[in-house]
Amino acid sequence: MLGWQFRKFEKEDGPSKFEELLSLFQELLVYSSGNVSNAIQWLIEMDREYNLTTDEYGIQDFLEELMQKGFLQADTDGKVIIPTAKMDIALRRKALKEVFGKVQKSTKGNHNTRIDGKGDELTSDIRPYAFGDNLEHIAFLESIKNAQINHGLNTFDLDYNDLEVKETYHQSNMSSVLLIDISHSMILYGEDRITPAKKVAMALAEYITTRFPKDTLDIVVFGDEAWKIELDELPYLEVGPFHTNTLAALELSLDILRKRKNTNKQVFMITDGKPTCIKRGSKLYKNSYGLDRMIVNRTLNQAGKFRRLGIPITTFMIAKDPYLMQFVELFTETNGGKAFYSDLQGLGDFVFKDYSKAKRRGRKR
Repeated sequence: MLGWQFRKFEKEDGPSKFEELLSLFQELLVYSSGNVSNAIQWLIEMDREYNLTTDEYGIQDFLEELMQKGFLQADTDGKVIIPTAKMDIALRRKALKEVFGKVQKSTKGNHNTRIDGKGDELTSDIRPYAFGDNLEHIAFLESIKNAQINHGLNTFDLDYNDLEVKETYHQSNMSSVLLIDISHSMILYGEDRITPAKKVAMALAEYITTRFPKDTLDIVVFGDEAWKIELDELPYLEVGPFHTNTLAALELSLDILRKRKNTNKQVFMITDGKPTCIKRGSKLYKNSYGLDRMIVNRTLNQAGKFRRLGIPITTFMIAKDPYLMQFVELFTETNGGKAFYSDLQGLGDFVFKDYSKAKRRGRKR
C-alpha cells in the first residue's frame, strides 16, 4: 500500500477563447433564427464594447476555426455561410444543459407504468421473493439480513423465505407532439417569447433522443395554419405575421398520433394567447378581438376528441391575462389535461417535470 501521495497543486484551465465565443455565438445564432451574417455582426459589435477577443485571437480567427471544425459551411452557391448539422447538434446539447441541467445519458430506457410486477425497471421498493422472479433482482443485503435474523449468527443459513427482491415496473413507450405557437404575439410588447420556446423544444428533443430513443417526438408549429417541422429546423424558427390557429395545430397533432403505434401518447403546447383564427373551407376566418364564440367552440370540440382517445394535452401558457387564463382553464377541463402558467424563465423546468411525470404514470390500454 502506497499511502497518501502529494503533488503540486495545478490550477485547471478554464474554457478556451474559442469555447467562450462559441457559446455566445450559439446564443446569437438561435436569436437570429439561423442568420449567420446577423449573428457575426452582433458578435463584432459586442466585441467592440466588451473586448471579447485579444490581440492574439480575434473574430476572424474564431470564424476560421468555426469553419475548420465543421460548425459552419458555405451553401451550394458558395456565397452564403450556413450552420452545419454539427452546429444543430451542438445547439440542442447546449439547450439541454441550459434548460434541464446536466442530465447524464443512461442506458436505453422507456417509460414506467403503474403496473407492478415482473418488469425491468427497478424501483426502491422491496418485496418477498416469488417463484419465477428474476434472480438478478434479488436484494442481497436485505436477504442476508433476514437470514441472520431468522437463523442466528453462528451458522449461515439462507432459505427461500429469507429472500427478497427489488420491485420493478413494466415499461412502455411514449409518443409526444410538441406544439409551438409562432404567431406575431410571440415577439410583441418587447418580449422575446419564441427563443425560450425554441430552447425548450431543443432540450426536450435532445433529452428524448438520447435517454429514451424508443420514444417519438414530433414538433408542430402553428400560426395561420399548422405544419410539422424537422428537428434541424427548430433552432432557426421565426415568428411570422400570423394569427393563432390552435385548431389546426390540434388536428395535425391528432393525425400524427393516430399513426403512432405506441400505447402512451401526449401533447405539449407552448402558447401565449387565445385562438384567433380557424379554416372555413379554403379561407381563414380571423378575429383577434376577445374570444370569438365560433373559434373557441370548434377548438374546444377538437380538445374533446383528445379526451375521448385518452390523450392528455399539457398547455404551457406564457401569459397571465385573466380572460386568457379563463379560456385555458376551459380548454383544459374539456381535454382533461393540465395547464401551467409559466414565465419564460421557468418554462423548461415545467416541461421537463411534466414529461418525467408522464413517463411514470404511463398506462396500458
